[in-house]
Amino acid sequence: MPFNLKSKIENPKSGEYKCLADLNLYDSPECTRLATQAAVGRHLRIISNDNDVETQNFASLQVCLCEDDYPGWLSPTDLSLLQSATVLYEATLFSQSQIKKLLAEVIVFTQKAMQQANYYLWGGTVAPNYDCSGLMQAAFASVGIWLPRDAYQQEEFTQPISTAELEVGDLVFFGTPQKATHVGLYLADNYYIHSSGKEKGRNGIAIDCLTEQGDAVSQSYYQQLRGAGRVVKSYEPQRR
Repeated sequence: MPFNLKSKIENPKSGEYKCLADLNLYDSPECTRLATQAAVGRHLRIISNDNDVETQNFASLQVCLCEDDYPGWLSPTDLSLLQSATVLYEATLFSQSQIKKLLAEVIVFTQKAMQQANYYLWGGTVAPNYDCSGLMQAAFASVGIWLPRDAYQQEEFTQPISTAELEVGDLVFFGTPQKATHVGLYLADNYYIHSSGKEKGRNGIAIDCLTEQGDAVSQSYYQQLRGAGRVVKSYEPQRR
């Protein structure tokens, strides 16, 4: 069933929809700067709208993604790519031992993503172009485990560990003393995989080393190392 804006306005409680295609979500009503992406099959809720149904003057819609509670704005050109959700999203619970068994698949996802032609895309969570936390979220989501969207949120969500405790599949965080601004996935032997920017990184997915002995890019990130975190649960959305 295609998205019916008029019925949404008349019945605002029935506000959960399913994405029929990969969609861009923006950080403002103008829809000019990418905030995140929603892969086909994801669920979202409409928060508010300023649409004039009678004149068909459809403005952007403020939405929130159900799996990670991430807000954004949807372009009116993408309204036809939403379908009313017949089954509401429910988070799947994972034990720490279940997550550990799935980490090898998470790593395989990132390595396959690296083999595709790609570049760093701010806000990217859909193949082939990712930002740092978007790659982490997509990799874990590929096995059903949800992380929050942004690097600083992922740092807060994971179980803090020291870098001396790093195990395969842990997350490593970089940034300033005040906030995590970058994240990668630990592989082994002081190597991690991440998507980094064009100006100070690899402009896409690559493997770097977590030591002072790497090249200029590796050294730059190593100097910004904040710590590490272990994924021990899957994100549970707030109840609405």
